[in-house]
Amino acid sequence: MQEEMINEILNRLMTGELSEYYVKNDDFMDFRMVLVKRKDFKHFRGIGQRGGDVLYQYLKEPRS
Repeated sequence: MQEEMINEILNRLMTGELSEYYVKNDDFMDFRMVLVKRKDFKHFRGIGQRGGDVLYQYLKEPRS
């Protein structure tokens, strides 16, 4: 996955255009590298799935 595409997905989660986004295990490291650079990183919740995939959601309140 390219950084530009990942940021677009994260922005869509932030605005509510997407309620959740499913990231395959193969794309996880690329996705996470972009995610942790964001100022609103703590607003994203990743829920681990079977096989190493992750389901991301955006929270209004940052997690601790």
